[in-house]
Amino acid sequence: MNKEVDYIIVGLGLSGIAFAEQLVENNKSFVVFENASQVSSVVAGGVYNPVILKRFTPVWNGHEQLQKALPFYHRLEEKLNLTLDYSFTTKKVFTSIGDENNWFISSDKPMLTHYMNPRVQKERIEGVIGDFGFGELTGTGRIDTPLLVTAYKEYIKSHGNLVETAFDYEKLALDNDSVQYDNIRAKRVVFSEGFGLKKNPFFNYLPLNGTKGETITIHAPELQINFLLKGSVFVMPLGNDSYKVGATFNWTDKTSIPTEEGKRELEEKLQKLISVPYTVIEQSAGIRPTVKDRRPLVGIHPEYSQLAVLNGLGTRGVMVAPTVAENLFNYLEKGEKLDSEIDIKRFG
Repeated sequence: MNKEVDYIIVGLGLSGIAFAEQLVENNKSFVVFENASQVSSVVAGGVYNPVILKRFTPVWNGHEQLQKALPFYHRLEEKLNLTLDYSFTTKKVFTSIGDENNWFISSDKPMLTHYMNPRVQKERIEGVIGDFGFGELTGTGRIDTPLLVTAYKEYIKSHGNLVETAFDYEKLALDNDSVQYDNIRAKRVVFSEGFGLKKNPFFNYLPLNGTKGETITIHAPELQINFLLKGSVFVMPLGNDSYKVGATFNWTDKTSIPTEEGKRELEEKLQKLISVPYTVIEQSAGIRPTVKDRRPLVGIHPEYSQLAVLNGLGTRGVMVAPTVAENLFNYLEKGEKLDSEIDIKRFG
């Protein structure tokens, strides 16, 4: 017997969840295909920070994205009855006098004034190496993405909306205004597969690079910091004297297998940031869905308007997902314009 829905969503990372929530809010029916083959949303640090700390410049639309993202995650906290948002300050380790000057100049710029404290912190921080002081960012934090993905999966499973198998592209039959997949008929399919897009015959022409990122989790009882420390790696508090340290960028290895080289790189950088003993208790790896122009991949297939893509969220998926999911939904359902910076037509 045929099951009729408005949408099939393929993939349940941050983008899939954000689009599913758009459908829930607008009373649209859907099923999600998810086989846990892509883990970037689970492995990710989940940090939200609208300032690029390498150059002290604003993230593209970062302030506006956060205005939408934080209420989105707070609604999910209520819906799923759990804590997802852990806000903290971020302290950038300066490595030169020049850093201090650049920080002071940047902190006076529009948008950045919301987050950058113009006063440079000179006081020493126990266990932290920072001879040139620190710059402090407010309004930053992390979303517990592993917990979100696990809990949301259970939530839609309990509502009968989850299909826990890999999506088989060859089974997809396209009509003029709908699609058929096994016994499911839908108006549209939205592909949110992360790096899995490379195997998607409809959208694999898009320039999704994919960069492997590795993190380690350490236990460091003497560190005692309740903020995110940012140097050549980040050190993020997780509670119980545990900290996530990341992340590496590898453009050639496309596996989600942790490596000894990745661990070594992270530890070498970590030892230039902290001066207290620690133990590595975990190591993770995943492929970030990154795009060369650092903008998401959103839009409909040039030939098949029933097929849409929501992907390429890169390193800032936590911030950008709710905005681009809403933009795609309004484009598909209300005929609103798609932001040209994210529209896949730019790769025509």
